Amino acid sequence: MATPTPFPRRRFLLASGATAAGLALGTPGIGAAASGPGPEALLYHRLLLRHTRWVETQWDDAAGRYPLADFGFVSVLGNAVLLTHGTYDADLAGVDRDTLADHTVRTIRHFAATNFWATGATWGGGGYEWGGRVFWDGTFESYFVAAARLLWDDLDAATRAHVDAIAVRGAQYVAGLGAGEDPRSGGWSSNGLTGGHRGDSKIEEMGAKSMPLATGLAYHPGHADAPAWREWLTRWMSNMTGLPSADRENGTLIDGRPVSEWNTAQNMYEGHVVENHGTYAPMYQQSTGAYPGRNALHFLIAGAPLPEVLAKQPNAAGLWHTMTHLGTAAGLSSHPMVADRYHLYGRDVLPLTWRRMGQADPYTARAERMLAAHLEPYLAYPPENRLTKFSGEPKYEPEARAEVAIAYLLHVWRDRLHGDVRPVSEARYWASVTGATDYGAEVGLVAHQSAQALAMAVSKAGHVKFAFLPEHDDWLFDVTGAAPAFLPGTALAVTGRRVARYTRAADGFDGSATVLRLAQGTAGYATLPTGAVVYATSGLAADEGRLRLHTLTMPGVRGLDGDRTFHGPGGAVTLAPDGGDGGVDEVRFPAVAARHVRILGARPATQYGYSLWRVEVYAPGSATDLARGRTATASSADPAYPPPHATDGDPATRWAVARAERPRADSWLAVDLGAEQRVDRVLLGWEAAYGAEYRVQVSADGTGWRDVAAVPTAHRFTGNWVNVDDRAGFVVRGGSNPIRVTAGSVTLSAGPDAPLIAEGYPAQRAGRTRALAAAPAPTTDVPDVAAALADGHLAVFNLTDAPVRATVHVPAGTDGEPARTVRVDLPAAAATILPPASGA
Repeated sequence: MATPTPFPRRRFLLASGATAAGLALGTPGIGAAASGPGPEALLYHRLLLRHTRWVETQWDDAAGRYPLADFGFVSVLGNAVLLTHGTYDADLAGVDRDTLADHTVRTIRHFAATNFWATGATWGGGGYEWGGRVFWDGTFESYFVAAARLLWDDLDAATRAHVDAIAVRGAQYVAGLGAGEDPRSGGWSSNGLTGGHRGDSKIEEMGAKSMPLATGLAYHPGHADAPAWREWLTRWMSNMTGLPSADRENGTLIDGRPVSEWNTAQNMYEGHVVENHGTYAPMYQQSTGAYPGRNALHFLIAGAPLPEVLAKQPNAAGLWHTMTHLGTAAGLSSHPMVADRYHLYGRDVLPLTWRRMGQADPYTARAERMLAAHLEPYLAYPPENRLTKFSGEPKYEPEARAEVAIAYLLHVWRDRLHGDVRPVSEARYWASVTGATDYGAEVGLVAHQSAQALAMAVSKAGHVKFAFLPEHDDWLFDVTGAAPAFLPGTALAVTGRRVARYTRAADGFDGSATVLRLAQGTAGYATLPTGAVVYATSGLAADEGRLRLHTLTMPGVRGLDGDRTFHGPGGAVTLAPDGGDGGVDEVRFPAVAARHVRILGARPATQYGYSLWRVEVYAPGSATDLARGRTATASSADPAYPPPHATDGDPATRWAVARAERPRADSWLAVDLGAEQRVDRVLLGWEAAYGAEYRVQVSADGTGWRDVAAVPTAHRFTGNWVNVDDRAGFVVRGGSNPIRVTAGSVTLSAGPDAPLIAEGYPAQRAGRTRALAAAPAPTTDVPDVAAALADGHLAVFNLTDAPVRATVHVPAGTDGEPARTVRVDLPAAAATILPPASGA
């Protein structure tokens, strides 16, 4: 296979008012001309080789091509990179080079000929297989054309003509729409050039409109319509990150015109937050890096200057700052409100790479390096050789391959961008975003990033939680979607919100104090500059102070060794998952007589409640399912998925809770065995809406129930502290319930609803947690006014509905700080933080 003609060794205009050649050199920052592929490029090349094993499972030998379904054929872009760059390793790829080349070229030939634009067909009239729509065919047409252009010398004249038709006619179509919408794309819309930011940003839709334009312009700059393509490319790319309050006064020139003349759209909140699916959505906010990177590839392949807008996107710096301020140890934003589309690492690479290489950001260079450290362990985790796992859509897999391929080329061709962009240190990376930010009640997020932890107070409906990520690690505690964090559940209704924010400049320290009024009571959360947090509650529900843990076995990722070790009063216990992780659970218990068997939920794993394909009950030593065909009842049911579907023996039918009952934790399904039987095990086949925690109960009459098994295995600490893996410590003050742990959860108040104060500490070993738990705690003279002293900072919470004046007695500190008395005035449902020795 031939490698494309080398490009002129020049640097194109990529930054406002400067060329890359004129930017300052130094460490960290922008380096001199690149030599060699670089560590990230080598890694991405290895990933593509290993991922080829998955690609080849998609090959249809009878059809002679990769599949059309889910755009599987765009895997050819990754193939084209492997065939034209680097050293091909057949052992890693699982296929020899000649075979891969044959599969790739045959696939390109077929899908070039069957694309709508290439056939010249009439829309809706048949005669084509794919393409012709902006959403989302235009995206995959872009990947496809790039693959063909990399392998241009190996394509016949007819195929080249088809590829050119895709590029030219796609660009003509989008430019011809102007600000209008594509009637072929169903309900997908950018809302013209107005965009949108509440609940459903149009950042991605505007980016998608840019891709056919960039594809046409890069390879056919002399076409008569090229000026219109450039005009609309600039307009869509500039408006996709539009924020009117900033853009109206922005005089930065793009193609000779100020941003204020280009932009009309608003696709983000004032705090540089992008929403999609109703909440903050990092995957969509990353579009600010994904779309410029995708578009830049074509100009690099063509050896053409990059359009200015790719590097000068308005407000991009603010979007990246927000993602870093909400960032994790993997170099990516946390996902405190997203139920899926997280831990999709293959889709996260390109946005970081473009920001680093295309916009010369040394901070994102650090983020890319942090993500890179996770990629090979992630690829090896089952299902092996996949770049996207855990959530998302099937089309994400070939798309991730395409984007990793683009990221590789951006590194290999970095001398045509900004050269080597060296990462800042990790300490400097976190220091750049240290502090607390209130993103507002509508966004529903307060975040505090520090050197040791990320803490977030989320008040968005359906996602209410007080998240805590010690050491920024989102593989320790799970704070995504419906995962509870301190609060007993994420579906709590917020009726009031009060936030106090502290800054080093104004107050001498960074911090935040959030109090939420809820239908069940009041709860508060204080975040401190050390990374410590304090949670205070009036007692909202049973089993409060809940935190969910990840328990995967993913060698190479810190802490993911398949179990968790908990230290507490009386010693330590190590627990591994034994159910409650979806799929099929076989639950065994001592044989017992029962006529009725019930599965009682304690915690659903997702926001969809519970759903079971099958419930089987067995007697000791028997293989006969005693529940088959028996009467099943439930606390609720979706009309399409009634209880009998769980016991009918049909693998295609299932029971599911009613949609309105999905948030309910204690939903149940029961089976009447018809007569009393001796039973010692049940087999449960969970749908994706599985029980993370549940109990198996039996009854003689269907009225009085007793537990025979709890899933997963739990341990209780009677005392006021627990430490997780010598990495996070929790001290409970004033609690009346024990602490309960499972492999996948911590419950700081395991029992009836009761007032609670809990301190959380990051990066802490068990001995230190034990010592803190033994220290005396502050007391107050007003009921329902709670106080805690953590790392020298005094957090005081008014959990009442009236203003208070309280006296807080602070005991002497272990660091020699004297005892003191502090008088505090607080509004109703409010909190404050006082720095060390304040008010003495």
